[in-house]
Amino acid sequence: MAKRWWIIGGIAVLAVLAVAAGPWIYGTWIAEDDAPAAAVSTSGAQAAEGDVNGQWTVVPGTDPNTTAAGYTVHEILNGASVTVVGSTGEVSGSATVDADKLTAADVTVQVASIATDNSRRDGQFQGMVMNTDEFPTATFTLDGPVDLAGVPTDGSTAIVTANGTLTLKGVTRPVTVDVEVLRSGTDLIASGSIPVTWTDFGVTPPSLGFVTVDGTGTVDFLVSLQK
Repeated sequence: MAKRWWIIGGIAVLAVLAVAAGPWIYGTWIAEDDAPAAAVSTSGAQAAEGDVNGQWTVVPGTDPNTTAAGYTVHEILNGASVTVVGSTGEVSGSATVDADKLTAADVTVQVASIATDNSRRDGQFQGMVMNTDEFPTATFTLDGPVDLAGVPTDGSTAIVTANGTLTLKGVTRPVTVDVEVLRSGTDLIASGSIPVTWTDFGVTPPSLGFVTVDGTGTVDFLVSLQK
């Protein structure tokens, strides 16, 4: 009888330890940060061809500089600290460069197509978080000229600062973003991450018991453009 109770007691202790250690096990051995948001790569970059001035259109691009946009946010998932990156290639837009200055630019993202590695998370994002049926797109519009004269033509990059208007979930606010720019062959490539406080755009970060999402994050983009 004593041996039986010792076995039962041991099983109970193991069960308690499993519950207590579960989040640590998940965070240490299972949960992983997503790959960082897409950023300009100079791998295989070529010297620029032609004039930077003219009308440019967002195109799918080629690896490693394929067009993508989305978000980066930190969350606590089942007790684990995780960095989540959602992205989509469903991005359109255009830009105008005149006298070596970016004078106009707009980018539109199909929000419902933004995906992570977790379909359950994506369902919450499309529904409760972003209500993509009512607000299917997010947009960025340039508000003032950006000098591109300092962007190298040798396949290296430069950082420029752009002021614009970001619209998420039907809410429009001014933003400032540092943009990395590359001219490679006939391509003009740009990437950046716009810091955002989600509630400024009417977005309520989920807090559902098993997951708590930070109140701040970034809206990320990499756009490849051609004339």
